[in-house]
Amino acid sequence: MASLLNDYTPLLLRIMLVVLFPFSALDKIVNWSAAMKQAGETPLAPAMLVAAIVLELVAPACIVTGWYDRLAAFLLAGFCVVTALLYHQFWRHADFWRFREGEGLQHFWEFLKNFGLVGGLGLIVLAPRTLPATEALRAPFSSSYVAGPEAGAVVPPR
Repeated sequence: MASLLNDYTPLLLRIMLVVLFPFSALDKIVNWSAAMKQAGETPLAPAMLVAAIVLELVAPACIVTGWYDRLAAFLLAGFCVVTALLYHQFWRHADFWRFREGEGLQHFWEFLKNFGLVGGLGLIVLAPRTLPATEALRAPFSSSYVAGPEAGAVVPPR
């Protein structure tokens, strides 16, 4: 049982990290006109939308299968940054500055979610190896180094 847990937890976590992207691609395909409206009225909008759909379909598959997963995670993280900056400009909405329910606050949370995804994808890029799940369960309150040459290593107990 421990071997199954150690062998398949990283795969399950990768699936959970990227599961929304294929559905986002499907939404763009099914609701093409709405996606075009959101993309903007530029001559490059259709090509950008097709590129986004391809990225949202291919990159998650690469991340889940481990095939060029670091490159795929890097590209998908960049996509999340661009999406946050272009389409979730919370600072442009007056209601955000009053921190009241409204479009600005909704974009604020979407902006932060995008950067949360960037963090998770960044871990795929920089730290593709995962701690065995049984070791994490054995010492659930242990810590890890977050910076420096030992980043990612478990801090020895004192």
